[in-house]
Amino acid sequence: MASKKLKTSFVCQECGYDAPAYMGKCPECGNWNTFKEFRESSQTGGKAQSDSVVAASSEAPKKLSEVVYKEQSRIRSSFGEFDTVLGGGLVAGSAILLAGDPGVGKSTLLLQLCLSLSKEGKIVLYISGEESIEQIKLRADRLQERKKEVKNKEQKNDSLLLISLSDPDIAISHIEKIKPDLIVVDSVQTMQSANLEGLSGSVGQVRYAALHFIRTAKALRIPLILVGHVTKEGMVAGPMVLSHMVDTVLFLEGEKFTNVRLLRSLKNRFGPVDEVGVFLMDEYGMEEVANPEQIFLSRKVQDVPGSVLVVTIEGSRAFLVEIQSLAVRSTLPMPRRVVSGVDQKRVELLLAVLQKHCHLPVDSMDIFVNVAGGLKLSDPGIDLAICLAVFSSVKNIPLSKTVGLAEVGLLGELRHVSSLEKRVREAKKLGFSDIVSSQTHQFLFQILKDRGSQMSTKEL
Repeated sequence: MASKKLKTSFVCQECGYDAPAYMGKCPECGNWNTFKEFRESSQTGGKAQSDSVVAASSEAPKKLSEVVYKEQSRIRSSFGEFDTVLGGGLVAGSAILLAGDPGVGKSTLLLQLCLSLSKEGKIVLYISGEESIEQIKLRADRLQERKKEVKNKEQKNDSLLLISLSDPDIAISHIEKIKPDLIVVDSVQTMQSANLEGLSGSVGQVRYAALHFIRTAKALRIPLILVGHVTKEGMVAGPMVLSHMVDTVLFLEGEKFTNVRLLRSLKNRFGPVDEVGVFLMDEYGMEEVANPEQIFLSRKVQDVPGSVLVVTIEGSRAFLVEIQSLAVRSTLPMPRRVVSGVDQKRVELLLAVLQKHCHLPVDSMDIFVNVAGGLKLSDPGIDLAICLAVFSSVKNIPLSKTVGLAEVGLLGELRHVSSLEKRVREAKKLGFSDIVSSQTHQFLFQILKDRGSQMSTKEL
């Protein structure tokens, strides 16, 4: 007769390394005190318990020339931005992990997606381990008020199925019975199985739930979306192996006090990586932004110093962003450097280039740099725009109609950036013709000399 025994293992919280005993330092990632214990029950002395999903039949290896590729069928929604980030829609049998800070709008975005697909006749199963079905119903009614779709309280939606539970085994039994067109699990950290010891959110429970949900989705060829929490460092909570198990990792980000939300694709086996979708969040949910420059450009009545435009590339999209800078005389022995939206160390490097090669007195000034609209940029092509914005504020010269497109080297030279032609076309399409780049100038000081004709040759 089969008997159960507990298997104890220790798993690193950072990289997912599995060890039979506790270790102070992880040999895989080198971090200290990251191992946590979890126990998993297994059957011995009899036939092992089979999974709820029938295992796929074993296949013999095939030659590469014998493999026939078939285009993956996709499910499209009314969210064009969401479909763009995924590469054209939801792929059958794909597993998607959606992560983001608390309150950023993960559940809201997914509920709108479920409502959209259910109105097209798709059967959607929404599994919530955090909220009751009554709470989800209240949010759904509020989301539909944007289009005045809840005039009748008795309006029915028979294609969207809601269930509130935290046991992945019971949830999988419902999935096998219903066989929906889309599965949403909100969230994977709240799942807790009786077949495994440990509380919900532990390494073992998260890995167990994710593994069985993904197996079920791939066996039945149903797209699966798992909602994941993040740590205070901004990483997906739980074992690192969770990000490797899924096909796509999406991250929803946004500042707490702004309504701009960016959906980024960090990993995608069925589409482009580093793609981005732009949304605006209000009391009625998420709204797509067709023209991002409308929210990333401030409306000014007249030209003011300290503002320069740049065309940044996010995934396959190019849109115009405003870089703002403020330079004031400092009374501190170490002037302040306050940066928002870009890497502070990168700004300090550019300030050193301005001081060394352009003789700009930034060493005695407090410098403030900001990306308008709350956007966070890591594109090296914004270097020239940052330098021009600082120069504009220091010399009080308006450059708000200028577009800077170049990377700045330590020697003050301008380097070519990727997709330059695409950036230039986007700027000209929006009516900006004053474009400076590595094609128009070779060094940074040449641009500053041209823009500040009132400055003496000695200063430059």
